[in-house]
Amino acid sequence: MSSEPKQLARVPISVRWRDMDAMGHVNNAKYVSFLEEARVRWMLGVDGVSMNDRIAPVVANTHINYRLPIVWPNDIVVELFVERLGNSSVTIGHRIVDQKDPARLYSDGNVVVVWMDTQTGRSAPLPDAVRAASS
Repeated sequence: MSSEPKQLARVPISVRWRDMDAMGHVNNAKYVSFLEEARVRWMLGVDGVSMNDRIAPVVANTHINYRLPIVWPNDIVVELFVERLGNSSVTIGHRIVDQKDPARLYSDGNVVVVWMDTQTGRSAPLPDAVRAASS
């Protein structure tokens, strides 16, 4: 039985003129910033999660497929969904789509976020609040 992955968030973002590069489209590194913005907004919306806790999230891996160039002016939406829940990590799938035409896919991929103990530098169990919000 196949089920759809749990959607975590749909975050609208306006493309800024400064996001452009000399080639006339959004620089590839800005995609990482768009994804980070969406993840942080989602995490801050999870009750019981603080970015200042001793147990905090760190990015372990980022995978991005660049499907279409994004140009300015534009409004995009970053969609986040759960691909996998681990003991101390969550793999968050992502899609960047056009706000007016969600079938227009600019990029997709995933990010592995691991929770770690900021004092020891070792991985820590996924907080219950994050597990509950991701299930």
